[in-house]
Amino acid sequence: MTNELLWVAMLLINFGLIIASYKIFGKKGLFTWIPIATIVANIQVIQTIELFGFTATLGNIVYASSFLVTDLLSENYGKKEAEKAVWIGFFSLIAMTILMNLALLFVPLADDYSSSTHEHLDSIFSLMPRIATASLIAYIVSQKHDVWAYHFWRKRFSGKKNIWLRNNLSTMVSQLLDSVIFTVIAFWGIYEWPIFLEIIGTTYILKWVIAASDTPFVYWGSHLKAKGKIPSEE
Repeated sequence: MTNELLWVAMLLINFGLIIASYKIFGKKGLFTWIPIATIVANIQVIQTIELFGFTATLGNIVYASSFLVTDLLSENYGKKEAEKAVWIGFFSLIAMTILMNLALLFVPLADDYSSSTHEHLDSIFSLMPRIATASLIAYIVSQKHDVWAYHFWRKRFSGKKNIWLRNNLSTMVSQLLDSVIFTVIAFWGIYEWPIFLEIIGTTYILKWVIAASDTPFVYWGSHLKAKGKIPSEE
């Protein structure tokens, strides 16, 4: 299976899992997805791939899916609940970075398996401080903007029929902020200039596509809530 087909499959699976979690667990299911997205995305982003003929990083989909969650929370429960989800993700990323870097300080058993496992963990999580710093700054700026912008546009374009408008106006600007801030902090000096610019451009384009693709799922989640098909919060 090509990278492009895998990417589309991952997109649908991510959004499908969010709706499934929401339908099964209610609002708690949306909150649960936030730490999943932030942690998985910051592991996947270490790997660069070729996608649609361009250089890109993994993690774009699962990270961008957190914007679907905050938009659903904004739409169905209000700004306060969406901001709570943002801070949950922020705390989750800090906790993961601290715990995994502490784990690397332990001396493994002197056998091939333990040494190999430690080396693999080190190759992934030793990069975490820089990646995590980039993620924390990009995350808090873009997510806070997304929540603010969603409600800014909601005041101007109210009603269910305009969900697509406020969803895309808020998310697409937020994704641009996130892409630029994260790439500059995480990869400045690591890649040559042409590849560096390509990563910024392709990352944003992919996130733009993801933002547009999540619109039907915002409608779906809103419809489930309106029809009483979401578990109560008690």
